[in-house]
Amino acid sequence: MLRPDAPNTLAITFFYYRDLPAAMRFYEDVLGFPLAIDQGWCKIYRICPGAHVGLVDEAKGMNKWQARKPVQLCIRVPDVDAWYGYAQEQGLDGLSELFINDQIGIRAFVFNDPEGYQIEIQTATRDGA
Repeated sequence: MLRPDAPNTLAITFFYYRDLPAAMRFYEDVLGFPLAIDQGWCKIYRICPGAHVGLVDEAKGMNKWQARKPVQLCIRVPDVDAWYGYAQEQGLDGLSELFINDQIGIRAFVFNDPEGYQIEIQTATRDGA
């Protein structure tokens, strides 16, 4: 059987939370993501066309909350400096210094969401990066 060749319509990365309302406030109020799909104990937010993050109540989801978060949500923006200034004003947990990684061609910074998922905001420093 051949792999279906119809285009994908949506991408969602799911994160699991003990306090879903606190996570929702962060993604809505701090990051400004609009709620795209409300499934009750799972809230799916639009990051950009085709890319979404799903916030799941760990008591009901397929996976459970874990203290160690070996995953990062990376968001590419046109103006990393503006986002960094905003992040400083918000006093975000775990906020790094703004850094440059010439090897992969980005300027970026990271911070943690309310339950420890790391978020990276970045801008490309060269074409094709």
